[in-house]
Amino acid sequence: MAKPAVVVVGADKGGVGKTTVSRTLLDYFSANNVPTRAFDTESPRGTLKRFHPDITEIVDMTTTADQMKIFDTLNAVSPSVTVIDVRAGLLSPALASLRDIGFLDAAKAGQITFAVFHILGPSIASLEEIAETAGFMTGAKYFLVKNFINDTQFFQWDQATYNSYFHRIKDATELTIPKLNEMAYEQVEVSSVPFLKFVANKGISDEAANYSFVLRGYVRHWLANVWSEFDRIRLTDIVGSKPATRNTEK
Repeated sequence: MAKPAVVVVGADKGGVGKTTVSRTLLDYFSANNVPTRAFDTESPRGTLKRFHPDITEIVDMTTTADQMKIFDTLNAVSPSVTVIDVRAGLLSPALASLRDIGFLDAAKAGQITFAVFHILGPSIASLEEIAETAGFMTGAKYFLVKNFINDTQFFQWDQATYNSYFHRIKDATELTIPKLNEMAYEQVEVSSVPFLKFVANKGISDEAANYSFVLRGYVRHWLANVWSEFDRIRLTDIVGSKPATRNTEK
């Protein structure tokens, strides 16, 4: 890849399923043979690392030392994509830090590919986060994600109100993460494996597992729908990778 790519996943509100979206991204890049590393900012104990331990490092993004671990190594490591799962409530402060260290200027200058997946909740307060993040989006690919994984109902959004926030950021793109069967989601959580391994009936170390055929089917169908959204926005093109044939048997 000609230049490093950084994908930030976050929200200023907790409980909207941001780590679930990060997990689908890591599975998607894996299936498309895109070398990827991840940083879990839920320091000291991270959820993302539990599911993707081999490629994930837990960091405290509020410290200079851990910021250096992430950004000083963008050109020094082989993975072409860096996914950062930002701790709940810290999206705006994290973006402010990226501004302060000159990262946003580098993205604006085309030296780094930068994408933000902003996970929205159902309330007007969540929409107001868009106003907070709008000033940081110059030079970034900005995705507003409606995540229905937890049966979220976006009942408080009338279209006029939503549009008034959505159009504050030029070229923002909507994504939808559909709902996953509750029992299937819970079984993946208990198994502590990536969605892709659950579908392939494998444990975290690729040993044979014995997951429910029915629940694996629900996850397979759901993951295909999520990936179709990533395909629609041409995510592999955005991060500058030309993948080989997709591998769904990880």
